[in-house]
Amino acid sequence: MNGFDPEVRDYLKRIVLSLFLGLLWLVSNMTFGIFFEWMFFERRPTAGNIIFYIFGLLTTVLYFRFLRRTWKKRFPHG
Repeated sequence: MNGFDPEVRDYLKRIVLSLFLGLLWLVSNMTFGIFFEWMFFERRPTAGNIIFYIFGLLTTVLYFRFLRRTWKKRFPHG
């Protein structure tokens, strides 16, 4: 990557980091939700269901906040 322009390198790092964290968030939430069966309600919500959905909502807000802060920085060409 030494041959890349620093702006291009920064742009690619943003893309890779955004995709990596998004996929990590998706896989971890789906794994915990399906493996521990916290995503599905049997008859009524349990503590696991409530914790899972609060955690999912909180991490979604934090992920979008991270994306906004990451992509807010302007590039010199635009």
